[in-house]
Amino acid sequence: MRRREFITLLGGVAAASPLAARAQQRPVPLIGSLNSASPVGWMNYMAGFRRGLGEIGYVEHQNVAIEYRWAEGLFDRLPAMAVDLAERKVDIFFASGGIVSIQAAMAATKTIPIVFTTGVDPVSSGFVASLGHPGQNVTGVSLLSTELAGKRLEVLSELVPKARIFALLTNPKNPSDKSDLKGVEDAATKRGYLLHVLNAEAEGDFDVAFKTAVDKAADALLVSPEPFFNSRRDRIVALSARRAIPTIYSWREYPLSGGLISYGSNLYDQYRVAGSYVGRILRGANPADLPVQQPTKFELVINLRTAKTLGLEVPPNLLARADEVIE
Repeated sequence: MRRREFITLLGGVAAASPLAARAQQRPVPLIGSLNSASPVGWMNYMAGFRRGLGEIGYVEHQNVAIEYRWAEGLFDRLPAMAVDLAERKVDIFFASGGIVSIQAAMAATKTIPIVFTTGVDPVSSGFVASLGHPGQNVTGVSLLSTELAGKRLEVLSELVPKARIFALLTNPKNPSDKSDLKGVEDAATKRGYLLHVLNAEAEGDFDVAFKTAVDKAADALLVSPEPFFNSRRDRIVALSARRAIPTIYSWREYPLSGGLISYGSNLYDQYRVAGSYVGRILRGANPADLPVQQPTKFELVINLRTAKTLGLEVPPNLLARADEVIE
């Protein structure tokens, strides 16, 4: 009788914990990583993700496996990729590279845990019920990148005080870029600036966009925190230099690659946090009980060499606020 009760108890636990049941069916847990961009611009961020996993005791190729899916900027690939990962019975999804990846993962499963990184508000986007109590099977990290759109315009206007005509490089196919556009438009209107919107959704659009910026006599340029752009940051930085347009970016990797200035959260750190969340859920934590994390610090990075090339003198107060100055 006791043996029968014990077996029944085990069956009840397995039924209540699909994650544990799947984990018992394979040698190591399997993570499905879904990203809208390409691995070229994400190597450092994924290193942060794996570091977060390591902090919980999971090491890729040792006691955890990762199936990577990269859409290479072709968003229509994501739904099929997400379904494929779900059919492979991954133990957890890691959705990054914009809201399109999260939407695809959420459409593919209602039960497999999903950890995301996103630049938009995850509550108003419908991903979680609240930041403190996500609910259901989804949680993650909010990068607050679109909320900083107006602040980036303010920083750029400090660096280029005579600027009155600005341009914004955005991807019209990415829904999250609409939030960034509104933030920049509101800030530009408030300050009385003229704003031109430049669209780029494919490789061949960048040259046209930068030529348009010059034709419109743009004094300075903002680049949206678009995953596809991040995968092409060397090209964008090179075009900014060739056209001699002072440009601000969302992520520190741009000025490290020769770009002028950036303001935003540290993506490596945020991906590390996401990795630790994935590890905690694999250890048995309920995603519904893990609050959405947000950055508490934003970095201002300035490339002085690029500023000098552009003939810009960086104001002392801006230098004093910089978290890193590249000389």
